[in-house]
Amino acid sequence: MAMARPALDPELRELLADMPLISRLNPEVLAHLRQLPSPPIESLLEHRQVDRREITVPAKDGTPIPLSVFSPANTDRTAPPCIYWIHGGGMVMGDRFSQIDIPLEWLDRFGAVVVSVDYRLAPEATGAVLVDDCYRGLLWVAEHAAELGIDPARIVVAGASAGGGLAAGVTLLARDLGSPAIAAQMLICPMLDHRNTTTSSRQYSGVPGVWTGEMNAFGWGSVLGDLTDAEVSQYVSPALAKDLSGLPTTYIDTGSAEVFRDEDTDYATRIWAAAGQAELHVWAGGFHGFDALYPQAHISTTARRTRTDWLARLLELRRIAPLNPADGDRP
Repeated sequence: MAMARPALDPELRELLADMPLISRLNPEVLAHLRQLPSPPIESLLEHRQVDRREITVPAKDGTPIPLSVFSPANTDRTAPPCIYWIHGGGMVMGDRFSQIDIPLEWLDRFGAVVVSVDYRLAPEATGAVLVDDCYRGLLWVAEHAAELGIDPARIVVAGASAGGGLAAGVTLLARDLGSPAIAAQMLICPMLDHRNTTTSSRQYSGVPGVWTGEMNAFGWGSVLGDLTDAEVSQYVSPALAKDLSGLPTTYIDTGSAEVFRDEDTDYATRIWAAAGQAELHVWAGGFHGFDALYPQAHISTTARRTRTDWLARLLELRRIAPLNPADGDRP
């Protein structure tokens, strides 16, 4: 008997009816998905006044990691904020242009510089390689803040799905290594827990969907390979972190009708328990990545506006009272 699940938002349900859905990933399906065209970044930029720069930074092993830097052209703003964007794709697909429309909205609204990282993907890269790639890119941004013209006290690490999980891992890593200073982390339906054992992960197993429990197991299995649970790092699977104190202010959102609902709400709860500051939104009837797939749906526009309003408050606060890197943004 199928497990009962929260109903989809009616508008989303109607939109999703026209989308071909799968329940499982395997190497053959992944190879097919990777052949699909990359997101059309040029069409997103053509109506914007944006300067684009492509660079590479060396990973820990010397492999070049591409970064795309998008800056408002002809701006007279002094030291704008920076959004460091980490894309989604289950850790096995996607590139630095995936879901890039989300942070580009913040370039429009705040004059923010957007930097997007092209970390290596599983199964070709495994273990901590993905999060280390993202961390190296963030270090470059912080070290080149003057060159980029950004305010080093207003660097926000953000990501969706796998990118949200990697953003959480990067933020934990930055806290523990003492650098760089991060003003906030924005975790959009983040992929946080390799164990895949929550009620929501079971509710969305055995059924076609945008991201199912089986697909989640494939993604994590691709990253972790033969590692045992005891060998998995908290930076790779942030839900394992026993200490969530000393993190920057955090925004988490998720849908009520998706695999990651319970691990995401638990992460916010544990930040509060550690006396941290987190804002949590669980969008009723939202499936995984609903606002990226259908940005014009009513629930999607509300979710995006709510994120942007939160970011506006955060960036204004940081402009008035800059982050003190020495105190780790403790409340």
